[in-house]
Amino acid sequence: MSLGWNPALVQYGTAQRAAGRASGTIGLHRHYLTGLAAAHPRPWSVTTPQLLAYLAVEHWAPETRKSARGAVRGFYRWAYGSGHVARDPAADLPSVRVPQGRARPAPEHLVRRLTGGDDRLAFMAGLAAHAGLRRGEIAQVHSRDLVGDLLLVHGKGGRVREVPVVNVALLDRLQGVQGWAFPNGLGSHLSPGHVGRLLSAAMPEGWSGHKLRHRCGTRAYAGTRDLLAVMELLGHSRPETTQRYVLLPDDAVRAAVAGAELN
Repeated sequence: MSLGWNPALVQYGTAQRAAGRASGTIGLHRHYLTGLAAAHPRPWSVTTPQLLAYLAVEHWAPETRKSARGAVRGFYRWAYGSGHVARDPAADLPSVRVPQGRARPAPEHLVRRLTGGDDRLAFMAGLAAHAGLRRGEIAQVHSRDLVGDLLLVHGKGGRVREVPVVNVALLDRLQGVQGWAFPNGLGSHLSPGHVGRLLSAAMPEGWSGHKLRHRCGTRAYAGTRDLLAVMELLGHSRPETTQRYVLLPDDAVRAAVAGAELN
């Protein structure tokens, strides 16, 4: 990375921390900006066409492209406000349309296999499948966050939510934790990326640890038919996001049609 980018990213990271951005968000932004730096070593000379070319990478999924656009826009909005550039080259970047996703919950036989043991992997899988935690939230689980059967989950954007733990085996594991549930041996916890890789490596090809969260959302909705409650459980800020985690039960549409016929 060029010398021009190094101090810029340090300053931007400081500004993000001052604004209360989560460490995971800061790291993700740095990842995308490092990719931009590889192609354009002078951050204050980057043009809008160059940013468009960077975001037009063919192999990126829509979610990845949207995330990269957010990182670029955030950086140059800060650069403009700080006086590093006379014009914000990212101000007019087009929005990225993300197609409505379809939930793909991990099948129950796989969930039972992953959560049936008493090792670290089973603990991680249980937190995702039975409590709906993200990989970054799993990584940060600490004994101080368990109050009775409520787990205080540290989510995106520094938001904290309470998740009731009703799975007996999972609650037993949490009650036995002292300090970090998944220590890294250096006085802190494993990284979210490490947690994600461990879960995905234990699953068949085509599946990832995130699909365990889909399983939690799908089962929670099937049991309650309450999308807002599932939204709170998964830590989403919008029900539209939660919809992508819920695979409707087979009888849901039939029940809706039957309801329309009631007098």
